[in-house]
Order: sequence, then structure tokens, then C-alpha cells
Amino acid sequence: MNESLETDLCDQPGEVGLVEPHDFVCREPFTFDCGRTIPGFTLRYETYGRLNERRDNAVFVFHALSGDHHAAGIHGLADRKPGWWNNLIGPGKAVDTTRYFVVCSNCLGGCQGSTGPMSIDPETGRNYGMGFPAVTIRDMVRADKRLLDHLGVRSVHAAIGGSMGGMRVLQFGIEYPDFVQRLLPMATTARESAQAIAFNAVGREAIMQDPGWHDGDYPNGGGPHVGLAIARMMAHITYLSDESMDRKFGRRRRAAVSAGAPASTAEAAASAAVAAARVANDEREGQFEVESYLQYQGRSFINRFDANTYLYITRALDNFDLAGAYGSLEQAFAGLRSRTLCVAFTSDWLFPAEQNRAIVLAMLRAGKQASYAELETDLGHDSFLLESPAIYDLVRSFLAAG
Repeated sequence: MNESLETDLCDQPGEVGLVEPHDFVCREPFTFDCGRTIPGFTLRYETYGRLNERRDNAVFVFHALSGDHHAAGIHGLADRKPGWWNNLIGPGKAVDTTRYFVVCSNCLGGCQGSTGPMSIDPETGRNYGMGFPAVTIRDMVRADKRLLDHLGVRSVHAAIGGSMGGMRVLQFGIEYPDFVQRLLPMATTARESAQAIAFNAVGREAIMQDPGWHDGDYPNGGGPHVGLAIARMMAHITYLSDESMDRKFGRRRRAAVSAGAPASTAEAAASAAVAAARVANDEREGQFEVESYLQYQGRSFINRFDANTYLYITRALDNFDLAGAYGSLEQAFAGLRSRTLCVAFTSDWLFPAEQNRAIVLAMLRAGKQASYAELETDLGHDSFLLESPAIYDLVRSFLAAG
């Protein structure tokens, strides 16, 4: 890489620039909520900014289901896009890396360098596959706490995340009330609705019915690619909204092959062959732009995600139930000491605004410091990931509040 180009990129205003992932290897046994124990684990993570002398300026970023540790910056000049929350994290941005030490890890059970179903089971020398212990949201945050201890963090200034990341934020605050000062969950829920569980169930079924799944015993690079792509396509629909999809795609059709009037018998035969090929291609690729978009989402997902991991993490989402685990939401938040801001979006039909509001109301009934913001948007569940000055203002103000 050209050194001057690398320097220029790192010096761009507001950008984290080039970043490098690291691996935290915990060699102490870890016992999951299910009761099973593994001899240790690895978490892949990235950091942005510097830990201050008091070691209390850390902001821990929790990723969503399809996210990972790469939240900001780029790994090289060839990267097509930066980390998944690059618009929020960086010098002078809402999560200002000149003020905060930002940490993001790939969760326990993940497939981007952290220990999960793709990892080698030391007892067998083979991938864990479906032999990996059932993982919960609580397991994930307990592993993350070990990472923060390893980094020397004494107090977390704020924990922030959306969707599954928001679940992890809530669980983190419950588990470590004296360790985290602020909680900022977005577009999340204290437990999934039957509809959300149903979508996950259909996605898992698509994976397990794929002949390439082999009961979870498939080689690296292999597996149920068709089933995983379908699961991703369906899940992605729940991240959007009817309005945003209609505005972006409507009923527009993909560009069709056009043919003029044939001038000869041979040209007529060729034209008929082209038309037949076009019909066959329409059946494979879809006639509408929205079909092509979803197929692209499915294809790109299978290049970076593991099918067994998808099964495990969606189960963790389905089993997350704070009221069920603690008796009620009020009891779940009884020991909470963090100040909380919960952000919801009006067009989110996966984890609707009322589910986010219920979290804050339970905190208030439990006597905790909590506030709620509901942003008007037609972009759906994934609104927390998109460019939004309103989100930036909320985050910046909440992190800076005394």
C-alpha cells in the first residue's frame, strides 16, 4: 500500500481511517447458561480512540444479528465500504473517537473470528458445528465483560447497540450495574413477539431443509448456501418497510432484452431463442427489481456468514425474554444503575415502537433514570444504521450529558 495514500486516508476529517482487528484469547473455562463448559474462547474485536488515564471513557458497541466487530474505518484501500456504523463513529461524529475509547467485538457464537460453531472443538479436532453449546444473549455479554477486563477498562461510559445489539445493551446493564454508566438501546425489544419468532423459524427451516446442511456437519466453504440465502432474503424484508421498498423499487421490472423485427428466418429463430432464454432467466432471477435486490442480499450474505451460526444466534434472539427470566420487566431492571435512552422508529414493524416504549416504562416504574425517543421515519427497522442527523444529535447529547 502506498504510504502517502495510507496517511491521507487516516487524516481525513471525521474518519477513523485504517483499522486492524485483534483477537482476545481467553484461556479460562467458560460455562454457558445451558450448563456446558468450553476450555476457553476467542473474541475478535476492534478499538477506535484511546482509553483515558481513568480508564472510564469506553463506549462498547454491540452489533446486531448480521453485524460483526468491524464497526468503523476500513481494513485497506481496496475495501468497498467501511465498518457497519462508520457514519456514527469517528473524530467529531456522534460517538467521538477523540473523546471516547470505542470497542466492538464479534459476539461469542459468531463466525467472524470469534468462537462459535465454525471453530475447532479441541476434544474432536473438528468444527463444533451443531455440537457447539447453545448460546444466549447473557452468554455473549459475559464474554464481552472478560474482553473489557482484559483491555483494562474500569468503567464503561456507555453501551450502545441496535436490534440484537440493543438486547445485549439491556442485558449488559442488568449484569454489570456498577460497571456501565449509560445504556443506549435502539430498535430493540425485551422479548420477541410471536411474529418475530415465526420469521426466524422459517429462516432456520430453509437452512435445515437444504440438502447441503447435513445436520450441521459440512466443511468450511460448504453448507446450505441456498437455504442461508433464502433465510437472509426473508429476514431482510423485515428490516425494511413497505413505504421504503415501494419508493426504492415499486413495481419496476428488470431491464429486458429487446429485439427488433427479424429480417430473416434465421434471425426469427435466433429471436425466439433469445425470448425463451429471457423467460427462463426471469424465472431464475425474477422479473422485478425488488427480486434482484433480495437475491443480491442473499448471495452476498453467504460469502460472509455461517449457516450454523445463523441457527444459533436466531435461537438466542428467540429465547431472550427479560420478563420471563426475572419475573417481570420491573424486576429485571430492579438493580439497574445506568441512565438509559431507548430510541425507537415509527416504521419498525419487527420490533415496534411500543415494545421499545415498554422497556422505558418498566424502568420508570422501577424508579430508574430512563428516557424515550421515537423518531418519525419510513425506513423500517434498519433506521438505526442509516444516515440520520436526528439520531446523531440524540447520541451525541446523551453521551455528553452530565
